[in-house]
Amino acid sequence: MNVLELFSLTGKTAIVTGGGRGLGEQIAEGFAEAGANVVLCSRKVEACQEVAERLEKLGVKTLALKCDIANPEDVQNVVAETMKHFGRIDILVNNSGATWGAPVADMPLDAWQKVINVNVTGTFLMSQAVGKVMIEQKSGKIINIASVAGLGGTDPTFMDTIGYNTSKGAVITFTKDLAAKWGQHNINVNAIAPGFFPTKMSKVIMEHGKDHILGGTPLRRFGSDDDLKGVALFLASNASNYVTGDVVVVDGGTHVL
Repeated sequence: MNVLELFSLTGKTAIVTGGGRGLGEQIAEGFAEAGANVVLCSRKVEACQEVAERLEKLGVKTLALKCDIANPEDVQNVVAETMKHFGRIDILVNNSGATWGAPVADMPLDAWQKVINVNVTGTFLMSQAVGKVMIEQKSGKIINIASVAGLGGTDPTFMDTIGYNTSKGAVITFTKDLAAKWGQHNINVNAIAPGFFPTKMSKVIMEHGKDHILGGTPLRRFGSDDDLKGVALFLASNASNYVTGDVVVVDGGTHVL
């Protein structure tokens, strides 16, 4: 298999949660450009539909579905509809996420639970449901979107997000343990830990802490619309067939300082 074939997703089917905007949209676009059929799902299905229509112009098939990943019925519906339309699921990207900014002493319990339910329980539910299909197929790639915030603590002057940080740390451990459990089924499970990318979720933090963040980033810039595509494609393609349980940090070098 030559190197271009290693990175091709032609004929593959990928589910990307939170695919209607931000990092999910970028990853979905990269997959479509590499030839994959893409299923986009989120609570705001209209955004997914807009992206789906744009990606179909690349010559691939798409599907846009409404899904709250913390709701088991929604999750099962996404899997059922994907199988109905495409007959298999080769790639799952657990990208949907939630955050909440508040000092630890003031963090409302319902806000904590919302973040954990979406970021951790939602990742588990999607992986469990899709994993059953992948186990039957004896193949699959699961990519969890973690965060550099899950690698350790963050300065509360610009990122006071104890629930989000905790949830992303859990996603990293979940990734490693699931890789250990499902390697026997030829399922690769890896994570990407992005740094600061301009998205709706990160906008306020990036505006407030811009100088601090860039000052601690060796490449001296935020992530761009193309900076996750290559990493996600690597982890979704045959190029990463011998990589599992890993966390790829994409943060311009912030974590090394």
